[in-house]
Amino acid sequence: MLSINLNSMKQKSLLLGVLATLSIGVMSCATVSQQQEVDMGREYSAQIAQQLPLISDPEVLTYLNVLGDSIARLTARSDLDWHFYLVNSDEVNAFAVPGGYIYVNRGLIARAATMSELAGVIGHEIGHVVKRHSIKQMEKAQGANIGITLGCVLTGVCGTPGAGDAINIGANALFAKFSRADETEADAEGFHYVMRAGIDPNGIVKMFQTLLRERQSRPAGVAAWFTTHPLEEDRIAEVQRLINAVPAAQRTGLTVDSPKYQKFKQRLASLPAAPKTPRQ
Repeated sequence: MLSINLNSMKQKSLLLGVLATLSIGVMSCATVSQQQEVDMGREYSAQIAQQLPLISDPEVLTYLNVLGDSIARLTARSDLDWHFYLVNSDEVNAFAVPGGYIYVNRGLIARAATMSELAGVIGHEIGHVVKRHSIKQMEKAQGANIGITLGCVLTGVCGTPGAGDAINIGANALFAKFSRADETEADAEGFHYVMRAGIDPNGIVKMFQTLLRERQSRPAGVAAWFTTHPLEEDRIAEVQRLINAVPAAQRTGLTVDSPKYQKFKQRLASLPAAPKTPRQ
């Protein structure tokens, strides 16, 4: 989740109104088809492009999409048109939108020392889409105003004074926090995806360990990640268990890092600094 500074209630009302309009008709039935999911994702992505500071540099976007596609095409939903975006924020986070839209914050990449660490995060987010975690929550909620819910999660408007009546959506923030079961399943899916792509799954463990260490030393730096991705040592232990179950011969030769990834990181670091966006 990325918090955005909205300077006036007028802007907040405008965003909520637009997102609410997008959600009309999406949840007219209890089951969301794949086409509805794709259409929903496309609409959300268009709104996200207007509300979040996205990086448009062709070189870094090409690398991210090549890496993301190399993982997504090996999943059970390779038929989706996958899209990968970079959010120009120093906050550590990543999130997935239904239909195959994956967003990674610049701040997370800064912490990912190797390609395998970033690949593990991307695989995890792809796992949420493949297993339709958000869609399943929507189907359970049925009548919930999903558009307003997304606005709450992406902007933090839900927590602002006086916003309660306007955003009484009658459902949990569906994109804000998946269940522990969903997170564990996405971890396992990400593990299998990176293995299929020939990438070292130890990168998942290393990335999680890095985030846990930073939470202890500088909690504010990774607050957004832990808000949207509950992470404790037992999840790391479960991924490690999956790794240990793979015969050593199959783990030999898996890619940990690459010069292209380091060039990608250097290019990203050379771009203008991320805008300062005070938390809500």
